[in-house]
Amino acid sequence: MNRQILLGDEAVARGAIDAGISGAYAYPGTPSTEIFEYIHSQSIQEELEIHARWSTNEKVAYEEALGMSYAGRRAIVSFKHVGLNVAADPFISSTISGVHGGLLVVVADDPFMHSSQNEQDSRFYARFAQIVCLEPADQQQAYSMAREGLDLSESLNLPVMLRLVTRLAHSRSIVALAEPRQQNVRSLCPDTSYWTLLPSNARRGFERLLDKQAELRALSENHPANQLTMSGNGKTGIIAAGIAQGYVQEALGDRLADCNLLCVGFYPLPVDKVKKLIESSSEVWVLEDGYPFIEQQLTGEGMHRGLKVRGKVSGDLPRSGELTPDLVRAVFGAAKTPAVSLPGIDKVVRPRPPVLCEGCPHSDTYQIIREATRDYRDVRIMGDIGCYTLGFYKPHEGLHSCICMGASIGMAAGISHAGFSPVLCVIGDSTFAHSGLTPLLDAARENTNIKVFILDNSIVAMTGGQPTMATDEAVERIVAGLGVPSEHIKVIKPLPRNLDDNVRVVRDEIEYRGLSVIIARRECVTYYKEIKTAKSNREGESR
Repeated sequence: MNRQILLGDEAVARGAIDAGISGAYAYPGTPSTEIFEYIHSQSIQEELEIHARWSTNEKVAYEEALGMSYAGRRAIVSFKHVGLNVAADPFISSTISGVHGGLLVVVADDPFMHSSQNEQDSRFYARFAQIVCLEPADQQQAYSMAREGLDLSESLNLPVMLRLVTRLAHSRSIVALAEPRQQNVRSLCPDTSYWTLLPSNARRGFERLLDKQAELRALSENHPANQLTMSGNGKTGIIAAGIAQGYVQEALGDRLADCNLLCVGFYPLPVDKVKKLIESSSEVWVLEDGYPFIEQQLTGEGMHRGLKVRGKVSGDLPRSGELTPDLVRAVFGAAKTPAVSLPGIDKVVRPRPPVLCEGCPHSDTYQIIREATRDYRDVRIMGDIGCYTLGFYKPHEGLHSCICMGASIGMAAGISHAGFSPVLCVIGDSTFAHSGLTPLLDAARENTNIKVFILDNSIVAMTGGQPTMATDEAVERIVAGLGVPSEHIKVIKPLPRNLDDNVRVVRDEIEYRGLSVIIARRECVTYYKEIKTAKSNREGESR
């Protein structure tokens, strides 16, 4: 049997490849990025006929994957938890239309917000959509569940979600691989009314979805990932979901044999097994990484008090941040793992916020903005998602907001509507393509008095150097096509020697009472060689 050491992300990707996918679609975002990157690299290395290219955003990725499914072939779409927000429209509708070829929706949640602007739990989306959600406990299950999820998707004619968390996505373990299957032969769905969600068709589709719920519950009760082990009446009960299964085994060791244990890796919840655990246990601990998804279903937000359920809602575990082995040890009175301690280390190594790379073009852009707005009161500079968000910290202190992908332009417009000026915003080239075009179209339509800085560094640097969808002259053409007057589209090169000229350009645009777009163009210093190679390749293709 083939055995490999894989990240959790890579295990999912390998499982999808071995399950016979024909397409992989994604938008980069930690902690999900490596799923697509593995599929892309392996499809080249192994000469697999898998369509694997980054998408403009998560909604586009989902729709492309759904199109592959419509054609009868298997597809995987992957993104981080906030990416599912972007893809929510086609995601929910696809549960009504159903699928034809298998469709695996992989969502990587980020408890503790290691690299995210919020904590959210994608299991709620699966419950809201009324579909199956798989939650692996380790890398081996991640591989097996990716394969199973695609099989389930085709047998149920529904998309299937696979939920990861950061610790599983970015840790490695040995994974035993199974024999790969062949890709599906392309075929079209025979009944197009399923896929055309006019109200009359959508109502029938929703009834089909409701009719499947009993089947989903039966699958959950009998699924091996939902394993109930009983040690006797009156014992402590534990419900451990996903990665928490490993934590509780590590924390309790032999003591676990004296508990009633329900491992959960398949949703909807196995209600009969949960009831049996509750009826036989003196108290029930719910251990899950993310929101108190299971605990809330047991207690109704604390309204049901007949049973002592302990977890995050009860206050026995923190509501925010990651579930960790030491937290599990603490609640069961087990000794914490000894920590490595170096005397005097706190005097030598001090915590510091992250900073932009030395020589980063964004640093020079923030200096231009700072100098150009020095004489104005109440200046607002709205930020966006990318490396340049670090401009919030010292020494730049150049941002006043960062909410979600593409929000900088829309929020700047709203502040301008409220009567403030000057209002500026910064958005990267990749984020602009992701979700900045539509708010800029709004601003162009009414000539809103904001100054939009597109920070074009020719690459998606924050998530590992993926290619951007639009850079160089393409950005200018897009901006002009959205209706921004050419005389108020300015291109500057943010270099120290150009500071005075660049400040003059920005000040002139601030004085103009209308929409200006200033494209600050200079290659990322970290990926300079890769950018030059990519540009050379593009020029060769165009010739």
